[in-house]
Amino acid sequence: MERWQSTYEHRIRYNLSESGVHPLSVAELLELGGRAPSSLDVRLGYTQSNGSDELRALIGGDYAGASDTSVLVTTGGAEANFAAFWHLMKAENRAAIVVPTYEQVPGLVESFGGRIAPVPLLESEGWQPDLDALGTALDRGAGFVLVTNPNNPTGASLTAESADHIVELTDRYGAWILADEVYAGAEIADRRTPSFWGRHDRVIVTNSLSKAYGLPGLRIGWVVGPPKVVADLWARTDYTTICPAALSDALACVALDPPVRARIRERTQRIVSENLGLLEDWMGAQGNRFRYRPPDAGAICFTRYDADIGSTAFAEKLRRQKDVLVVPGDHFRMDGFVRIGFGVPADYLVAALDLVRQAFDEVSAGPVPAP
Repeated sequence: MERWQSTYEHRIRYNLSESGVHPLSVAELLELGGRAPSSLDVRLGYTQSNGSDELRALIGGDYAGASDTSVLVTTGGAEANFAAFWHLMKAENRAAIVVPTYEQVPGLVESFGGRIAPVPLLESEGWQPDLDALGTALDRGAGFVLVTNPNNPTGASLTAESADHIVELTDRYGAWILADEVYAGAEIADRRTPSFWGRHDRVIVTNSLSKAYGLPGLRIGWVVGPPKVVADLWARTDYTTICPAALSDALACVALDPPVRARIRERTQRIVSENLGLLEDWMGAQGNRFRYRPPDAGAICFTRYDADIGSTAFAEKLRRQKDVLVVPGDHFRMDGFVRIGFGVPADYLVAALDLVRQAFDEVSAGPVPAP
């Protein structure tokens, strides 16, 4: 998926492959924060390698009971996930992975010679995890459970019952929870998805400014975990990126100032709520072509489609013939689905969706007869 997006997302007219909201500009962020451009007069040296004291305090303030020693700032959520995986994964160990999911950690497990114990999300249960499969994975020695909550690609949040069972099972078996919570704060409704932080003493949470904050270009992520674990992860990032970028750290402090954070989340919620309505109207106008569960969070809709074409082939058709990029379900090992990102400006979304409809209509009409 990453190679698909990075190869084409800047070479097509309509990008519906992104899972976050339309990004803020630096000027817009400074305006939200009431800061003058002169506030960016930052000396471009090496920063505090685990993130500035100010930034770690702002992040920790969003997690009850966390201190600045519980927080490590990373270069994006990808480094946060990598460092946490690196700490948790032992050679040839088994990892329980709630799937479908963003494929970074599953790919790392396979690359490092580990074994994946899949814990499927059940479409029939509103994309909730098969807890029997989780129990089996833990019984067979899985050392940690990866859960993305809210989920990518389905946009579903765990119910309180599902989260409680994951906590209870991992606590019983002495396993870790690695909770990627990058879509928390991008909920459609007012209620924010509860964090796994603090549920027991073997929880590592990762997050970033990319999805709920609309600031992916800052490449700021973080890990929240037990201080001893965070110290180990900090040492590991000495071998990767060494420290966050100075300008990114400074701008992240603007974004995470509590009043500004609230304004950004209001913007995100407005975009996802209004644009989901546009997407659902578009889907409803096409009869029974789509079957989906509306997302709880994130500017993504993972939908089954009724058309005689595989998801990768359809995504290629869209890209080549309509200049539109979506993510095929194959990238999540689920053919017959597409993930549509709807966090873009409304007029852009409507125009792109019309091209997606045209492509599906052409597939449904079948091959054009030879003259």
